[in-house]
Amino acid sequence: MRSIWNGAISFGLVTIPIKLVNATESHSISFRQIHTGDNGRIRYRKVCELEDREVGPAEIGKGYEDADGTIIPISDEDLSHLPIPTARTIEVVAFVPDDRIDPLQMDTAYYLAASGAPAAKPYTLLREALKRSNRVAIAKYALRGRERLGMLRVVGDAIALHGLLWPDEVRAPEGVVPDVDVTIRDKELDLADALMDTLGEVDLADLHDEYREALEEVIAAKVAGETLPEAPEPGAGGKVLDLMAALEKSVRDARVSRGEEPAPTEEAEVRPLSRRRTTPKETGGKKSTSAAAKKTAARKTAPARKSTARSAQSARKTTAAKTASKSTAKTAKTAKTAKTAKTAKTAKTAAKKSAAQDSTAKKTASRKRSA
Repeated sequence: MRSIWNGAISFGLVTIPIKLVNATESHSISFRQIHTGDNGRIRYRKVCELEDREVGPAEIGKGYEDADGTIIPISDEDLSHLPIPTARTIEVVAFVPDDRIDPLQMDTAYYLAASGAPAAKPYTLLREALKRSNRVAIAKYALRGRERLGMLRVVGDAIALHGLLWPDEVRAPEGVVPDVDVTIRDKELDLADALMDTLGEVDLADLHDEYREALEEVIAAKVAGETLPEAPEPGAGGKVLDLMAALEKSVRDARVSRGEEPAPTEEAEVRPLSRRRTTPKETGGKKSTSAAAKKTAARKTAPARKSTARSAQSARKTTAAKTASKSTAKTAKTAKTAKTAKTAKTAKTAAKKSAAQDSTAKKTASRKRSA
């Protein structure tokens, strides 16, 4: 790897000649600006405003613009005479525990390579001292025209230099914290802990830039004249969900994805908060999802039950009316039968009486003829 800076590490009376090498590299895909009419490149030309001509890299240097607009040329030779010890030296100022460093301060990373055989022993000494003490070194160094703050730590068998922002370059988190009072229940924290435990850890080496891969796929399709891949549908958003239900579902999904439990037969429902009711008897002021579901089901079935009850009542009334009608008809028939029988009996009695009278009359007439 090519070095970008040569100097030395200095702590106490120990000096270690080193070379500074970039520890990171960018794999991002860069674009060129083009003229959309003919795909011609758009370039930025460096032009001297006094001579009105384009100048090359060899003619370009540094200069400081004074308050009155005067330009003061500054050469690399001038910079080599800076009256500070860090111009060509990484000066260690302290050794501190690594948890003292706020990750917000961390910037660009470099590897420090020992410069030559004489640097091997002091380089190894510093590396092993950092390992055994579980500390990092805080240092100052000058790079690209300014003094910087840095941290030395051990990475494998090498010493790495992390550029750090100065403390006054890190902004305070003002205006980003919610300005409303929020109460978090223990059960919600327990579910959050369960979700973190279920997701577990990850090997950072397994992570990769999916955006770059997708971009390469689009470019390859354009080159081949093929149909561009379809973008996936964006996930539904914008809804304030029931936090407990969302946490429970997240834990279940994570366990299913890790094979710790079978997939559910039905998709669990995550209800919007606006549909939930609260009761003063519940801790935290909210009903459980199952209770709300039962109440919703009861509300849905209540009209059906009411309708069924009305139908049953109507059927009972109809049955009673039919029964009453049959009873009336039977009574009428019985009365008619009784009346007919009485009339027949009366007629029979009259006939018998008439026959008796005729018999008596005949006997009387016979006795008179005999006399």
